[in-house]
Formats: sequence, structure tokens, C-alpha cells
Amino acid sequence: MFLMQVTLVVLLVALAVLALVLQSERHTNAEARRRSIAVAQTFSHSPGVLAALRAPDPSKILQPLTESGRKSAGVDFIVVMDTKGIRYTHPLPDRIGKRFVGEIEPALAGKVYTESVHGPLGHEVQATVPILNPRGQVVALVSAGLKVKNVTGLVERQIPIILTAGAVALGAATAATVLVSRRLRRQTHSLAPNEMTRMYEHHDAVLHSVREGVLIVNDEGRLLLANDEAERLLELPPEAEGQFVSQMSSLEPEILSLLSSGREASDEVHLAGPRLLVVNQRSTGCGAGPRGTVVTLRDSTELQAVSGRAEITGERLKLLYDAGLGIGTTLDVVRTADELARIAVPRFADFVTVDLADAVLRGEEPATTAEGMRRVAVCGIREDQPLYEKDRLIDFLPSTPQARGFGTGRSELVTDLSTATGWHRQDPERTEQIVDYGIHSLIAAPIQARGVVLGMVNFWRSEEHAPFDQEELSLADELVARAAVSIDNARRYTREHALAVTLQRSLLPQGLPVQSAVDVGYRYLPARSGVSGDWFDVIALPGSRVALVVGDVVGHGLHAAATMGRLRTAVHNFTTLDLPPDELLSHLDDVVGRIDQDEACTDEPAVVGATCLYAIYDPTTLRCTMARAGHLAPALADPDGNVVFPDLPPGPPLGLGGMPFQAIEMDIAEGSQLVFYTDGLVEDRHRDLDEGMEILRKALAGHPQRAPEESCRAVLGSLLPDHPTDDVALLIARTHALPPDRIADWDVPPDPAAVAGVRAAATEQLDAWGLSELAFGMELVLSELVTNAVRYGCEPIHVRLIHDRTLTCEVTDGSSTSPHLRYAATTDEGGRGLFLVSQLTERWGTRYTPRGKVIWAEQALPES
Repeated sequence: MFLMQVTLVVLLVALAVLALVLQSERHTNAEARRRSIAVAQTFSHSPGVLAALRAPDPSKILQPLTESGRKSAGVDFIVVMDTKGIRYTHPLPDRIGKRFVGEIEPALAGKVYTESVHGPLGHEVQATVPILNPRGQVVALVSAGLKVKNVTGLVERQIPIILTAGAVALGAATAATVLVSRRLRRQTHSLAPNEMTRMYEHHDAVLHSVREGVLIVNDEGRLLLANDEAERLLELPPEAEGQFVSQMSSLEPEILSLLSSGREASDEVHLAGPRLLVVNQRSTGCGAGPRGTVVTLRDSTELQAVSGRAEITGERLKLLYDAGLGIGTTLDVVRTADELARIAVPRFADFVTVDLADAVLRGEEPATTAEGMRRVAVCGIREDQPLYEKDRLIDFLPSTPQARGFGTGRSELVTDLSTATGWHRQDPERTEQIVDYGIHSLIAAPIQARGVVLGMVNFWRSEEHAPFDQEELSLADELVARAAVSIDNARRYTREHALAVTLQRSLLPQGLPVQSAVDVGYRYLPARSGVSGDWFDVIALPGSRVALVVGDVVGHGLHAAATMGRLRTAVHNFTTLDLPPDELLSHLDDVVGRIDQDEACTDEPAVVGATCLYAIYDPTTLRCTMARAGHLAPALADPDGNVVFPDLPPGPPLGLGGMPFQAIEMDIAEGSQLVFYTDGLVEDRHRDLDEGMEILRKALAGHPQRAPEESCRAVLGSLLPDHPTDDVALLIARTHALPPDRIADWDVPPDPAAVAGVRAAATEQLDAWGLSELAFGMELVLSELVTNAVRYGCEPIHVRLIHDRTLTCEVTDGSSTSPHLRYAATTDEGGRGLFLVSQLTERWGTRYTPRGKVIWAEQALPES
């Protein structure tokens, strides 16, 4: 069998090598033809080729170009020839002027033709394409190709790799076969078949003759084996083997629970009908054997005297089982503590109080002492108990059982509170009331997780029950341990939630910029279950304009908040370029794509998706330009109180790439309200999106004079519950118009002599505005910018002055070329104008329009 397997592997490897060689050779030839066609077509369309063909000596111009292109493209030759096949270029210069070897008629007919020929360089694969003039006529031909020996060389270099891979595969298969054979011999201990048969017979005889029940249950809960004694003790039917333990109705509930749990058990006593059985259960998962449990049963009916004790033990186990199900249903620290108290009353204690370190409630690490403990849960069989009330802050003295247990991490048992002097010192008056009330016994168990004590659980018993004993101390430890993990998880969740909220709020705007275009009201509400990537922004732009932004990153937690901060920073950076909304979203789409690529190489989750709505409002023209990437359309409330949702092209979410974004321009009346929001405002599991949009429309309609802050309160009150399930970002902007007397503009003829007239008109306007102090600097700025527009730009040339919170000068021309600031050398005649502009103004820049560009500069107004 081993030789047959090796032969089969060798045959398969040989066939694979043959197939790979044939496939590689075919692909390599196809790649050579494709590369030849691509290089020939690229060179035929290269700029300057037609001009070189019309030159007196085309070879002098084309020969260096073809040689450079041949080397960079990785082909062996590029030949340019006339329509008669006479070469202008060739890697071998002595071949220039001679006739081309190959078919040229298909190329003269305007087609691309590939062939294999024996040319000057040997056996060649070449492609010939035509060179067309602007009228579509063939004026010359280009041929590019590779030598066949270079093509086949690639195949020959791949053969050793393929053979090596085949040899490795053969070696791996051989090694695997050897390992399998060795493993079989090791598992059977090299026993012969007759020896294995004899071993099984001895095993079967012993198993069915012992007077102790034996059960084997696999990890799926299926009964694999039951000997005769086990069938008798548990009264199992003959067909029990092979059935699931959970489906055996004849078993007692306690034994059924034990067998299903798979936990370790040592001499546990369980009732099985009239019998009292001692049960042991162990895992069989040690070593390489199958995983499951083996159970042994001994008949101990004579131990009826301890049946009462078994019943108590069963009740305690049931208590622990219920605690596992009922504690930790939420990620709320106080709720988990209350669940622990309610589980223990009255089944284990008459009263239960839970005290947690005050830092735990804030998600922080607790202190090392029992000071600053907050009582978070109180539960008992009566309401008039004298214990400390809920929400009280307690400093336990070192002599108290609570302080000792908190410091050591071990539970403290006080069987008689009336004689516990250390406990009495905590509050003598209160402790006397507790003893007089009838509370006589206490277990103070620390809530400990990951080696850190988070608080204390106090179990109290009154006259209705006997005092606690040492066995019940272990039960209290087990009960509290089940709750400690849940409380610690809730604490860590609280800390992460607080960190995420703090991070996101720090990444959101801390204050809005000073601007005159809009009055703004905004809200950000984190979700109850965790923050996400909702954000908004208001950014002042040159020319008294303002950018309004709102976005949403898919997901929750710190990663979403951090990604939101990166996108908000990117938007701020792109606004410095003064891009229109559709171009800005395209750049932001590239940023999200790069973030996904970077995180694909790490364990961090990808962004998956993000949406954004970006708008620019200009108070000088009362026009708003906006575009969106997968975001909900904004609402627009006009000065008459009517509300509409503009028909804004949606665009794909950020990060998908490949699709352009569309922007629209719309006129907005002064006093209108633009409402931007994220999906958490209008979407809810109890209503659809259209219903939420209608509620938003009604909340905004009919209140034209309402301030944005009041509109924010009204919208949130109409749409959101007390605890929203998703983050909400809301931005409401009421538009203003810049008064016409604060704007002055002039058309400038393309004549250098017109610069003086513009300076004079601007100076006169500044005097009218009371800004004579700025006239000198503005004259220099205008001189430079207008002169540049006249000299380097094109018509129409326009100058505009805007008197707002700053004095803005804008020079518009029909050219798209932009000036750049540079340092002029001492011998340069020019190049110092923009340097003067940058020194005389607060800031300056360029923005592009569909009809040219605008160069703007801002000067700060006098403080008076």
C-alpha cells in the first residue's frame, strides 16, 4: 500500500508539472504578444511622433526616442518605418534605411497585426500598428516585439521551480504516510489482531462483572456505555446506549443535571428512586482519547440518615444554578449587585447588602482599603430593617469584618454579632439597633475579580434561621464569585463607555468659529449602549462664507470615535484648499479608502462605511452649494415656516470609490434654517425612516422666528426617547445676508493702466467704510493681485471688497493658473509681489471656480 501511494503521488506530480509547463508557456507567449501590441500602440500615440515624421531627418529624432522607450518598456526592439516598410529606427543602427522584415499590409489597412518572424535579431515575436494623422490617414508604421529566446527563457526558468515544488509535495506526502503508519502502530501498541481481541474480551468481562455502575458519556451528552450494574441502579432501558442523556425521562432530575453538565463530582449523594447513590464523575479528555466523562455509581441506600443533608446540598446547588442564570443579565454595575441580593434572599440569607468601592461605579480601579464604599443594593425579608440605607457612602473601620475581608480578599464569618466588638465600633448606636432587631449572624464576602477586590457582599441572618457555619461560608464564596465577574465586566464596560464618550466629545468642536454667515445651534447625544462615529462641524471660509458638515462612521466604540476624529481633521485640511463640496468628498473618499487599506494589515477592524454631508453657504450671494456621500438629505425651513427636503443626489458612502459625487447650488432666502442630522435622529426600530422624516418636518414647520437653539430642543423632544439607541448629531443654521453696502466690486479692463483706477476706487470705498488705516496696505495688495491678473490671467477680470469681520479683497480672472509664493534672488526683476501680499495680510489664497479662479487676501480690521 505504501508503494502504491508513492507511485500515485509521483504520477500526479508529473502530470501537474506537464500541465503547468504547457500553461506557463501559453501564458508567456500571450503576454509577449500583449506587451508588444501595448508598446507599439503607446508609441504610435506618443506626442511628437507626427512632428518627428514631418522633420527633414526623422531618424535623428525618433532613434533616441525608440531606444529609450524600448528599454523602459522591457521589449527587444521598437521600429518606426514609412508606409513602404523602410526603417527610420532600429536597435542595430546599420539596419536603418533598410526594408522591414514582416507583413505591413494589415497595418497599412489600419489594423493591429502580430506575427512570428526571423528578423535581424533572430526569431522574433512582433506587433505592427499604424500611425495616423489627425485626419485618420496612415502616415507611418510602428513595430515592437521580443526575441523568442527571451520569451521561452521565462518558461525554462519556471521549470526548476515547478519541479522543486513537485519534489517537496512528494516528500511531504511520503512523510505524512510514514507519520500515519507510526501513529497507528503507537496507538495499537503494535498489537496483533488476536492480541487486541483477547484484550477486548478481558475488558468486557471485568466491566460487566463488577458491582459498581459505570457510565461513559461523550462531550455531546450521548450515553456511549452503561454496564449491567448501572442499568440496574438507574433502571435504564436496554436501548439506552446511544441516546442523549437529556432525553432519558427515567433519570432523576439531579442525576440528569449532573450527567448533562460534565462537571467533576466526588462522592456526591443523589436519590434515584428508592436508592441513595454515591456518584463520582471525571473527565476523559486527558491524553489523546475522546473527550467526555466517566461516571461511577455505588448503592448507598443504608445512608438514609444523610438524606436530609443531601436535600440541603441540592437546594444549595439549585441556588448556585439560579445565580448563574439570574446574575449579570446587563452591563450595569448597580443592576448586577441588586440581582445578587435578590437571588440570595430568602434562600440563603434574610437580608443582603452590597457595598462597592465608589470608584467602581465610575468604571475606575478601586482603592486598597474599605473606605469610600457605596451601598448600592439592599434586599431583605422585611422593609423595616435598621441596616444602612441604599446610596449611603460608608467608611468601614479596620476592625470590622468588611474591612478585614476587603484587605485580605477572604470571606469573614461572624456567628454571633452581639459579641463582635470590632463590628460594634463602626457605629455603636446602629449596631445595637441591628442586634435588637434580631439579626445575629453575618458573612462578609469580598467581590473579587482578576485579583482585585471591588466591594463586599454582606449576608445577614435573623431569628428565622440558624447562624451561618463554615460550610455556608464556602457557598457564600461561590455565590459571590459568580457575580464578581459580571460586576467587573460591567465596571470595565462603564469605563470604556466613559472613555469613548470623552474621546468623541474631545474630537467634536469645542467652540464654533466667529462668523457672520449663520447663527448655529447644535446637539450631540451619545447612545446609551456606546458611542459611535457621529460628528458635525462649522468652518469659517474666506469671503465671509461658511462650511457646514455632518457625518457618521459605521460602528460603535473607541475605533469608530477615533476614525471620526481622523475624518474631521481631514475635512479641516481640505477646507484650507477651498475645494467645492463634490471635490472635497472625493478627497475624503480617498482618505477612507487608505484607512481601510492600512487597517487591513492590522488587527483593527476596517471602517466598513462612513457618510458625510458637506455644504458651503455664501452670505454675499445667498447661495448654498452642497453634496453628500450616502448621507440623509438636509431639511430646509424657509422664512415662511415651510419645510422641504432638497432633492440632493445621494452619492455612494465614503470608502467605496469609483463613483463621482454631484453637487447642487440653490438660492436660500435670508432667515432660512438649514437642518443637518445623522440617521440616529430619524431612524428607530419602532418606526421607519419616512415616519421619522415626517416628524422632523412637523417639528420644524410653522416656526420661522424660532432661534436655532430652540429648534434643537424642539426636534430632539419630538423624535428621541429618553435613552436613544444610536448616537445623534444635530446642526441647525439660520442664514444671514451680508448687507449690500458692505460689498464693493469693479470690473477691470485688461490694461495695466487700469490698476491705478482700481486703487483709487478702493481707497475711496475704504474711506467711506471708515477703514482709512488699511488703505495703504490694500493699495499694495490690489496693485500686485490686479497686475498679476492683467499680465498673466485672462478676461473677465473683477475686483471685490468685502467688509465683514475682516476686510477681504478678491481678484477674479478667467485663468486657472495659480501664483505661488517664492523667495526672489537679488538679481531677479520680479517675484516679490506675493511675498509683500503675505506680509501685509492675515492670510491669502486661491480658490477655483468653473470660470477661472479667485485670489483673495484678508486684512484684520482695526481694534477700535
